[in-house]
Amino acid sequence: MATTSEETGRIPRAVLVTGLVVVAGMLMPVLDSTIVNVALDTLSSDLDASLNKTQWVVTGYLLAVAMVIPITGWAMDRFGSKTIWIMAVTLFMLGSALCAAAWNIESLIGFRILQGLGGGMLLPAGQAMIAKAAGQDRMGSAMAVLGIPMLLGPVFGPVLGGLLVEYTTWHWIFVVNVPVGLIAIALAVWKLPGGRPEDDAGALDIVGLVLLSGSLASLLYGLSEASSQGGFDKAGVLGWLIGGGVGLVAYTAWSLIRGPASIIDVRLLTNRVFASSTVTIFLVGIGMFGGMLLLPLYYQTVRGQGALDAGLLLAPQGLGAVVAVVLTGKLTDRIGAGYVVPVGVLLALAGTLPFTQVGTDTSYWWLSLALFVRGIGLGAVMMPTISSAYSTLSKDKASRAAPTLSATQQVGASLGSALLITALTHHFTHELLDRGVQSQSRSGGGGGGSTELSSIPRSEMPVIGPLLADSYGFAFWVAWVLMALILIPAIGLPRHWHGKEPQDPDDTPPGAAPDADTDADVAPVRPGG
Repeated sequence: MATTSEETGRIPRAVLVTGLVVVAGMLMPVLDSTIVNVALDTLSSDLDASLNKTQWVVTGYLLAVAMVIPITGWAMDRFGSKTIWIMAVTLFMLGSALCAAAWNIESLIGFRILQGLGGGMLLPAGQAMIAKAAGQDRMGSAMAVLGIPMLLGPVFGPVLGGLLVEYTTWHWIFVVNVPVGLIAIALAVWKLPGGRPEDDAGALDIVGLVLLSGSLASLLYGLSEASSQGGFDKAGVLGWLIGGGVGLVAYTAWSLIRGPASIIDVRLLTNRVFASSTVTIFLVGIGMFGGMLLLPLYYQTVRGQGALDAGLLLAPQGLGAVVAVVLTGKLTDRIGAGYVVPVGVLLALAGTLPFTQVGTDTSYWWLSLALFVRGIGLGAVMMPTISSAYSTLSKDKASRAAPTLSATQQVGASLGSALLITALTHHFTHELLDRGVQSQSRSGGGGGGSTELSSIPRSEMPVIGPLLADSYGFAFWVAWVLMALILIPAIGLPRHWHGKEPQDPDDTPPGAAPDADTDADVAPVRPGG
């Protein structure tokens, strides 16, 4: 008698293929975001633009991502997941090709916005497709596949970016996306099942889309400005943040009135497991992904490493994440994220602790070991949390849940970056003032953002270096505390043995459909009318 995938515990071939196709497409935006950050100085010089204006290469992309995330779920329901996935990859690849051909900074910013429209759809669409393809008992293993680009991109992006900037022209940071995009499109056409549109996707909630997209864009712009300027009290920052917050409140009221007809139904958060997972992902974005901004900055500003060497020094964190992804996927399916995530948080805290004590000559070997442990913790938290978010939702809700998780992660990471850069620069400013040190750099007394920190002359580092290292230690303490907060919502994540997770009475889990292994886009009967 043949042994089924469910009996052996292996991921069914159809689910694995879907995951690998998603990874092929996700590689582009995840790597590209960090590669472009490495090249900002080069872009500013070659295109004869100020660094503040060049920063819009990043900001414009971020705003486009925020604008398009909310519509992704409705678009998948309306036109089918395969169609939207191919369209998203095509937009990103086309935007990349146009960016490589940009003739001035204005054209580059415009083409980056086009890139963002594609990139913003890729993460929620990828999550939703994997969630629909995987059954409840295999959600952890399937989502672990998605963790490959999500966790490795921020680590190896700077390495690739450093290589391209150092040995080629800036055009190649965009050209590299074109062959990857062509491969991803070919795999999607060849291997993805034909996603059938939902019969009741409904009319597009235009009011909700405007409210939610506008609110997210306002929040992310405000947080981006807070990060680049080194504070929330700068001109215009608070206005954008307050506007975004008010917009989210207005959208929540609108969604409660519209119910399932809204672009994203906020009543999904009445599901305890989904709500706990969403809060956890938000805090992961703040503490863990926000903290990842500090790591390369420390190596570059305090230790004087170039972008390439700084990226290589971060490699142990990526290796640790790989170990975690391999080990925790099946473990999450067996015992639940409620057991795995707290252990991952403790490992991440242990791996971050040495960075609270960094100096100007801290051993690279010691920091590399700490990063390896931190990477294991990061991998053991992120993907199990995402898998738990979908574990009690029905298939027909997965496409609307995915944008919620993507937006939450994006806002959390942006907030974390802004908080930590603010803590770093303000502490550094006070260190200088308390000791009567007057730096000639732009960051010396103004508490500027990450761009200003990178401009400190090396000639000043014998005096300023120890003070700056102490400030990084303080910022890492802030990151440590923010990461520890993850333990609170982790209490609400599911705990079970051998995949027997108690189900939310209002939801049918993805694995309930008898054909969940063969047709990823056939939704089960909707529960409860």
